[in-house]
Amino acid sequence: MENKLKAIVLLSGGLDSSLATKIILEQNIEIMALNFFTPFCRCNRIKGCYSVAKYFSEKVGIPIKRIFLGEEYLKIIENPKYGYGKNLNPCIDCRILMFKKAKEIMEKEGFSFIVTGEVLDQRPKSQTLKALKIIEKETGLEGLIVRPLSANLLPETIPEKKGWIDRSKLLSIKGRRRETQFYLADFYGIKDYPCPAGGCLLTDPSFSKRMRDLIEFGSVDLKNIELIKIGRHFRLTPFTKLIIGRNELENKKILALKEMDDIIIRSENFEVVGILKGCVSENVKYFSIRLVAKYIRDSNDYKKVIIENNKRMELLNVKPIEVSNFLRI
Repeated sequence: MENKLKAIVLLSGGLDSSLATKIILEQNIEIMALNFFTPFCRCNRIKGCYSVAKYFSEKVGIPIKRIFLGEEYLKIIENPKYGYGKNLNPCIDCRILMFKKAKEIMEKEGFSFIVTGEVLDQRPKSQTLKALKIIEKETGLEGLIVRPLSANLLPETIPEKKGWIDRSKLLSIKGRRRETQFYLADFYGIKDYPCPAGGCLLTDPSFSKRMRDLIEFGSVDLKNIELIKIGRHFRLTPFTKLIIGRNELENKKILALKEMDDIIIRSENFEVVGILKGCVSENVKYFSIRLVAKYIRDSNDYKKVIIENNKRMELLNVKPIEVSNFLRI
């Protein structure tokens, strides 16, 4: 029996990549799905895009691998070759990294080409014809990326030229309108797919402001990325930042992310927890204690605040301070 051709599909869990998968499966191509995620994905293993991608892959009978883009992705954000989108999203550089990883697997495991759900001109930064050509050139994948939803509007790929797939069965979708995709979702019985927007925190203006602060003050690492997802943030000096949790869950995360030199400032009952990071003078430390006290809910004019640093613990009674918003990130 003749071996089937094999392709890799970048399966985000969204509707477009799911449709692209179904279209290629109909052409008797064996598929493996790759699901990439970064520290900035809003979804996780319990809910969101990955759970949808995993459910879909199981439903159509294809294997799926999840791949984390961590430290190397952080380096891209600090200085993306092709710049940012509207906020701090380095979309073209992000896609290049994903395709490079997919190419490594393709060559190592004997796949012939890569499939994506990209739609021409759907995203203004990364899905223009110019951007698609840049991505292919930078990754060395010219002619080996098949985009079934827009294929008939794009140059013919190697799999089409060689007759591996039938170009006449590919589509001509362009732009941000999604009526065709919704029709195809009904046709293929694809349901409960996530919203196409909002999957990356770097597109969020408020989060991007915090991320810019990390880049400016040279503290971009995975732990600090987790911290800027939660709490109230105050830039006290170029070398010092205070984060105060807003609820019990955030307080627990702050305690879990504490590093050796960080100072924990909290209420006695852990109702309020803050973490002071960086080079801390006594004046900044005392200011931070009074700022944490501001969020302790009791009727006393002076609040009891515990300071923990390197296994040392101190209890102070302090008067809360009001602080103007210019310190808030």
